Amino acid sequence: MRSLNENKTAVALFAGVTLVGALSACSSPSTGADVSAADAGAPTTNGDYTDGTYTETGNYQSPNGTEQVDVTLTLESNIITEVNVVGFGESPNSMQFQGEFIDGIAAEVVGKNIDELSVDKVAGSSLTSGGFNKAVEAIKADALAE
Repeated sequence: MRSLNENKTAVALFAGVTLVGALSACSSPSTGADVSAADAGAPTTNGDYTDGTYTETGNYQSPNGTEQVDVTLTLESNIITEVNVVGFGESPNSMQFQGEFIDGIAAEVVGKNIDELSVDKVAGSSLTSGGFNKAVEAIKADALAE
């Protein structure tokens, strides 16, 4: 017959294993790119945008402080046909992560509807996407206003 302490230990162990399994199911991979409009907090406008080329700046926080990226998108029938991102990182880490983001972003957004766009991470760079997404929201507002 098991003692009360042995039963408590077994229950605690089972609960811990269950919690770890649940948390690992929620995690995302650390490489590659995640692009989804279903992300919590991903604003969607579902508008009809004026074709054209738009540029906006997006700021985000990094361990080095506030960083920024300039984003230029070309839209045709609400579809992104071209993207250009310019980073302004000052620290070696910021420059590296912005560079990796810039190198991989076109493959992730060109050909997508702007309202279905929410970039989570590109080539392992997840913070730069915050600035990118802010710039995209400003571009959406600009393209609706025209």
